[in-house]
Amino acid sequence: MKIKSYLNNAPQIWLVIYAASAAFITYFSMYAFRKPFTVGTYENVDGWHSQLDFKIALILAQVLGYALSKFIGIKIISEMEAGKRAVAILSLVMAAEIALILFPILPGYWKLLALFLNGLPLGMIWGLVFSFLEGRRTTEILGAVLSVSFIVSSGVVKSVGKYLMLDWGINEFWMPAVTGLLFAIPLFLSVYFLAQVPPPSEQDIQARRKREPMSAQDRRDLLLRFAPGLAAMICAYVLLTGLRDYSDNFAAEIWSSLGYGSAPGIFSIAAIYTSLIILFMLSLVMLVKDNLRALMLNHIIVIVGFIVVGVSSLLYQTNIISGSTWMVSLSTGVYLSYIPFNCLIFDRMLAVANNKANAGFLIYIADSMGYAGSVGILLYKNFAQVQLSWTNFLVQSSYIIAVLGVALILYSAYYFRQTLKESASNSHCSSAEKIHNSINQVDKPRSTISTTS
Repeated sequence: MKIKSYLNNAPQIWLVIYAASAAFITYFSMYAFRKPFTVGTYENVDGWHSQLDFKIALILAQVLGYALSKFIGIKIISEMEAGKRAVAILSLVMAAEIALILFPILPGYWKLLALFLNGLPLGMIWGLVFSFLEGRRTTEILGAVLSVSFIVSSGVVKSVGKYLMLDWGINEFWMPAVTGLLFAIPLFLSVYFLAQVPPPSEQDIQARRKREPMSAQDRRDLLLRFAPGLAAMICAYVLLTGLRDYSDNFAAEIWSSLGYGSAPGIFSIAAIYTSLIILFMLSLVMLVKDNLRALMLNHIIVIVGFIVVGVSSLLYQTNIISGSTWMVSLSTGVYLSYIPFNCLIFDRMLAVANNKANAGFLIYIADSMGYAGSVGILLYKNFAQVQLSWTNFLVQSSYIIAVLGVALILYSAYYFRQTLKESASNSHCSSAEKIHNSINQVDKPRSTISTTS
């Protein structure tokens, strides 16, 4: 309580640093329970006789659990009360660690069940963490820092996992559980500190609207009101999620094909370059006070990201840039488009709209559909495009996704600009009315005193 009381009275900058740090470390630590297993190659596994590559089967199993978690989260995240979030985060991550311990113990095909059970609780962590940050005037910078956590952490935890195998000699099946345990203490500490973050202030609520738990009717009303625009955004996000998961899950194979297979630190180095660029660009959106303009700026950022994805692949294919430069550029483009959907674009949209809602609901609608795209790309690569290498498949996919993504986001920008103009003007009128009423409230006692005297 002392921390929360101090933060309530502290300068805004200290609250931002505190909340961003707690959220960053929490989500960073969670990734240690999710991603390290992808560093393994899992070749010639005893008891595995399927045509499907065993590593792809493992990734599919985890992604299916993760995707199901997103569907469950649509209801749970949108309805959860603030006081229950911290316990929920810790319970879900510990359940995922138990599944990782089962991974090396279970035989053959049963290992897929362990990875499915690992993904099942972890899909709800993002929504729980972001719920502490949304609806604030500083949500852009907080969301950008939180988003950087999964760019950096993915690379770092893979580097840790590879280090454990190469230097400690830990078996690739036990490595994921050991990596998770190394991050357990930072996770518990950061969740405790995250739980001390005070709710949005009155000024935050006036600028971004109050975020409340949603009923089934609230969810239905929001979806029906913005169905065409949301459909375009979600389709673009499906493409992004598929591309992002493919390049992330098979980073070991892609980097090896580019000649960096023996350097465990390559994952971290590439992630740091990407993160610095993303953090700088997305933080600038916080400077835009007008919510509708900020929403349109988010659309522009997403479009730029799609263009970077396509152009960087073209430059690599024509030998203008090196493989490492291509991977950093591609990753930057993907995350530049991907991150706004995870924290920024829906937060600004709800700030303009008048619906009773929270960003977690829309994020989980998009995420649940997005991971269907991830599964689709994995199945397509394994069964329909077996003649393409990991790298060539990534290049060809980049072109298609870049073109479709730009078209979808252009339509979304047009739709929301037309649809939300009226809400934006009503919002300005409402704010002016509140200020006018506040002035009257202040003046009233003064006039009473002067009349009495």
